[in-house]
Amino acid sequence: MEIHILFLQLTVILLAARVMAEVAARLGAPPVIGELLAGVILGPSLLGWVAPEPAIKLLAEIGIILLLFEVGLETDAASLVRTGRASLVVALWGLVLPFGLGYGIAHHAFGLGLLPSLFVGGTLTATSIGVTVRVLSDLGRQQSREGGIVLGAAVLDDVMGVVLLALLYEFSIGGGVSFANAGKVVVFIALFFALATPAAKAISAVIDRFDAVSPIPGLIPTTIVSLVLFFAWLAHAVGAPELLGGFAAGLALSRRFFLPFGLAIRTRPEFAERIEGQMKPVIHLFTPIFFVMVGLSLNLRLVDWGSPTIWLLSGALFVVAVAGKMVGAFLVRAAPVTRLLIGLAMVPRGEVGLIFAELGRTAGILGDTPYAALILVIALTTVAPAFVMKWVYGRYGPPD
Repeated sequence: MEIHILFLQLTVILLAARVMAEVAARLGAPPVIGELLAGVILGPSLLGWVAPEPAIKLLAEIGIILLLFEVGLETDAASLVRTGRASLVVALWGLVLPFGLGYGIAHHAFGLGLLPSLFVGGTLTATSIGVTVRVLSDLGRQQSREGGIVLGAAVLDDVMGVVLLALLYEFSIGGGVSFANAGKVVVFIALFFALATPAAKAISAVIDRFDAVSPIPGLIPTTIVSLVLFFAWLAHAVGAPELLGGFAAGLALSRRFFLPFGLAIRTRPEFAERIEGQMKPVIHLFTPIFFVMVGLSLNLRLVDWGSPTIWLLSGALFVVAVAGKMVGAFLVRAAPVTRLLIGLAMVPRGEVGLIFAELGRTAGILGDTPYAALILVIALTTVAPAFVMKWVYGRYGPPD
């Protein structure tokens, strides 16, 4: 892509994201819905003005990494630890049920082959952590109990999704899987979280010291963005999603976090506040690009709207996609409304589901019909939960 075209497309993306977010907010919808719809309007689904080019994908990836950094920065690690068991229950059931039911429906009810059915089930296991935390943030519930459980479950879901994707890809290439390789990935990710947070803590002390004596403004944004990007690279190097590197960096720089052996270390509150204040404009610049990118990646023109098979398959998979995430939430010890909200927050598939579906399509595993059905399911599960969650909060109020 020529550079001047990229400038024009970024101009359109940023302005459309802001305008649509404003419209959504004024209509009583979460602003993230406006940003997603901006991508659908600008992309191949409608106008076709903007394509998901590699340069835009890169900026979108930076946006989601910085968003997860902000989430980590605002997270109380102690509450994350307290909700660990509930998060594990939600994440495990949210992986097993959609995968098993999705595979069963695709293989037995619609006659798809073994490998396509596995990819259909794998796509339904996804949870878009970016969409989930943004919806909770828009509703002001990111620091709530349900927010803590959902955040922990979404992080675990992302890790398990990477392992599952690796297994499916390995199976598609060689016809078998290596659980030893999957185990190595899990160990590497655990080591990353155990070592990355204290390392970031030590680096932050150096940044704090230099910021106090530097005669040049802008030290904090420059060094913190560099730290976040380095941790994203490090996460990828050990087999974890890059965005978890941003989350780990934010968690370490938050006002309080726990080392693996349980020692509590406090960050100087004024330094944490300076980081938060100076990083927010950078984060608010990049994150809308990510949500627009999710909309750009949804090509609804690929759907054969007149095919009854697509409607039947997508309808069945949508039910599985929602129910599969809700069951785990209702196994958590909490008020019914809290369980409902946890389940709804785990439903969005977003970019993670698109990665599964696109891998299956480009590898020649998913045909046009199952791919189009998955695109419909991903679109519905990404957009609908935000409206339902907003209605539940408005109808029943925030749970205790």
